[in-house]
Amino acid sequence: MQVIIMCGGKGTRLREETVIKPKPMVEIGGRPILWHIMSIYARYGHKDFILPLGYKGEVIKQYFHDYTLRNTDFTVNLASGEVTSYPTQIVDWRVTMCDTGQETLKGARIKRVAKYLNDADRFMVTYGDGVADIDLDKLLDFHLKAKTIGTFTGVRTPTRFGAVKTDAQGNILSWEEKPILNEYINCGFFVFERKFLDYLSTDSSCDLEREPLQRLAQEGQLAMYPHPGQWQCMDTLRDSLYLNELWDKGQAFWA
Repeated sequence: MQVIIMCGGKGTRLREETVIKPKPMVEIGGRPILWHIMSIYARYGHKDFILPLGYKGEVIKQYFHDYTLRNTDFTVNLASGEVTSYPTQIVDWRVTMCDTGQETLKGARIKRVAKYLNDADRFMVTYGDGVADIDLDKLLDFHLKAKTIGTFTGVRTPTRFGAVKTDAQGNILSWEEKPILNEYINCGFFVFERKFLDYLSTDSSCDLEREPLQRLAQEGQLAMYPHPGQWQCMDTLRDSLYLNELWDKGQAFWA
């Protein structure tokens, strides 16, 4: 299946990194988080990617244009100009990159790259700043059984702060450090039937999470796959440092 990975946002809460690069290019263990996300999909056989670009999209274009050069040893005969390559890593991915505007919201970005989708009945979408140990086969199977136009992945995450319960007099009944939320949040990893494109507009103000998904939900055409494992976004410098720490310790749950 084809996979659309959202790559157009400005990443303002990660300004320490995104002043010179788009957020999907912020690195974990020397590789862009975008590469890690693509690797998750590739492990399940989904290797045809479409990247809607926006802020500093040229950085992403340059990365994939030079991908072979970056990941290949080679010899150059300076007299003849002949180049002999010694591939150290072969990645059979297909990557389509499309400029979709600096200020365009996610729904419009998907609609604007729809011309690069093949004739398949469905496609996948995810955000360009989050990784998970998700089983994509189970996600797809869940979607097919739900028979909805769209399915998103929900996760329950710990809060950033401790939670204290008290009685009316202020006596502490329980103290829990960073408890897991009871509610689910949307972490991306969507599956959509092709019909979903009819819910979108190329207008820059078309926001995926607002009218399109809200309308699907109201019509009973949106399901949630409850992911039982781990997920982590890279929203702030704190997140970036945490993800790199996991990688350095050999604890990268998504890898």
